[in-house]
Amino acid sequence: MALKVELKPGERIILGDCVITNDGSRSNLLIEGQAAVLREKDILVPEAADTPAKRIYLTIQLMYTSKEPQIYHERYFSLVRDITKAAPSVWPYIESINNLLLTGEMYKALTDAKKLIAYEQGLLENAKRSAGVRSGSTAGRKSA
Repeated sequence: MALKVELKPGERIILGDCVITNDGSRSNLLIEGQAAVLREKDILVPEAADTPAKRIYLTIQLMYTSKEPQIYHERYFSLVRDITKAAPSVWPYIESINNLLLTGEMYKALTDAKKLIAYEQGLLENAKRSAGVRSGSTAGRKSA
């Protein structure tokens, strides 16, 4: 079964280990065969991997697009150890990603890594809110 991809002018995709940029008007591609395909909206550049979950996503992306994904396994498991130590509640997301990686479903692992990023964002927002409440709770009080 072929994958149909429509590219807007200037839009990029990764196809295998190549970056393809649509130079002109809207284009339709029909991709047949087995190759990693990532649309521009799913591509994370290293500079944007500024949280633990995003670094996990980036590592899975590198595994997905690599001819030798095993070279990223050590980095992936190190990142997983760090994030689960810092936030044990992420474990269900990590477990799902691990299962998908083990069964070779790399694109689905990327999809679950996006869920991990969203969950991490929620944790960070809650932490900021809690820090603001704590610091703001004594701001208006006068000493006796």
